[in-house]
Amino acid sequence: MNFLERLKHTIQEYSTHNAFFIKETYFKYEVLNHEIIKIRQALQTRMTAKDNYVGLVVHNDIHTYAAIIALWLEGKAYIPISPDAPAVRNTAILKSTDTTFVIDVAQTSVYEANFTVLNTSYLEFQDFQLQESTFNPDAIAYILFTSGSTGTPKGVSISFDNLEGLITAIKADKAHDIYPEDRCLQMFELTFDFSLVTFLYPLLHGACVYTIPKDQIKYLYVFKLIVQHKLTYLVMTPSIINYLQPYFNEIHAEAIRYCCFGAAPLLHDVLRKWENCIPNATVYNSYGPTEYTVTTSYYKLSGTTHLQTKNGVIAIGKPMQSIDAIIVDENHNEIPNNTPGELCLAGRQLTTGYWKNPEQNAKAFFEASHEHQTKRFYKTGDLCIKADSGVFIFIGRKDFQVKIQGYRIELGEIEFQARKIITDLNFTVLDVDLDTGDKTLLLVVESAIGFDDAPVLTHLKTTLPDYMVPKHTMCIAELPHNRNGKLDRGQLRTYFKNKSNG
Repeated sequence: MNFLERLKHTIQEYSTHNAFFIKETYFKYEVLNHEIIKIRQALQTRMTAKDNYVGLVVHNDIHTYAAIIALWLEGKAYIPISPDAPAVRNTAILKSTDTTFVIDVAQTSVYEANFTVLNTSYLEFQDFQLQESTFNPDAIAYILFTSGSTGTPKGVSISFDNLEGLITAIKADKAHDIYPEDRCLQMFELTFDFSLVTFLYPLLHGACVYTIPKDQIKYLYVFKLIVQHKLTYLVMTPSIINYLQPYFNEIHAEAIRYCCFGAAPLLHDVLRKWENCIPNATVYNSYGPTEYTVTTSYYKLSGTTHLQTKNGVIAIGKPMQSIDAIIVDENHNEIPNNTPGELCLAGRQLTTGYWKNPEQNAKAFFEASHEHQTKRFYKTGDLCIKADSGVFIFIGRKDFQVKIQGYRIELGEIEFQARKIITDLNFTVLDVDLDTGDKTLLLVVESAIGFDDAPVLTHLKTTLPDYMVPKHTMCIAELPHNRNGKLDRGQLRTYFKNKSNG
């Protein structure tokens, strides 16, 4: 039984159970099922067989979640786009996939000029029997677009078999199981791949998914859900507990039995304080790139007296079942344990590649012999060490990518857009650490007389998602360079930190 068949079975079996808690309202599985059926009926009457890729404007509502499942049951792939991102960027993404059909619950959709738009909030039941599609494991389930260094976002296509591999790998470890009585946190935007785990895995087990309204402060709403609704199953970014630190004395969440972190480095000192707030929970740190379908490794933290860390950052753990993880040098040769190198991954969850991007595919994937077999590996760009225990320890990024709010960003894409406005000055964009442990983006301009950043920030806000727009600007008389003539970003980060603290 594939995961879609299991999902249909669960929706029917737990029809009277709560499936979602969205904007202070519960929605039962039978309501979710009704929405799925209405959307499927509309898709079968309005779409053609050629419409394999559908744009989905993702909102925090029952219609959006139902649309994802409906599209999958029709054998279609969804391309999530944020209603808060610039429409011109979203349109370019959708056109790059030859998409002609968009699902949007907005009364007036900005995409009506370029696409056929289906509004799912006003659909009614139709009097005909649904035609069931054949499950094709090789078909694409979704395409997520991540930042690209050339100014063009990169599309990562994930197949139904990739998703099946993810679910199989998670389920192989009973410690991650979810039960019908669980109350599970879903704090991620649906344009972010981590959301797949936090809504799909609970729905496969008849549990209830609790989401975060967009008009709420995320960490405070998580606090509210933990205290008032007694959540039992948490998957979060480390930034949540960073911001919750002032409230730790008020949190004694005995109901939480499982807590997993991911999408960003987890700091050792904050984690140990948080564990006191959740005395009955088993705590994990997780890791996984978008190209390898969400999650590849876990590191159990509870009951571990000596956590393996590097510079205060907790290890990313051991690979899940059926995942090949190796550390290689510049020539793709495996290197000994305890030696820094690039983490590379192979296995069932690996994407077939970047959408219509052979040049990037040639850079990111390679074939190598491993355990007497030739396997296709993905170069994550993450520098790691494999300890003798088999645990992988994250060191840092190899390339020009950073993570902000869990999203992986190519700084080159931001500089590409900024260069359209800043034409006569040297500048750079880099990530800097805040006192909270989070990262933010800094625009550094080489100028001794100051710089008006309003025009460039206005341009960036109209061309890039908000999380890719620098929140700070700093001027410096001369950009520092090392002895090799390369820009010294470490010196700039130190200068920013001293300036902020001063």
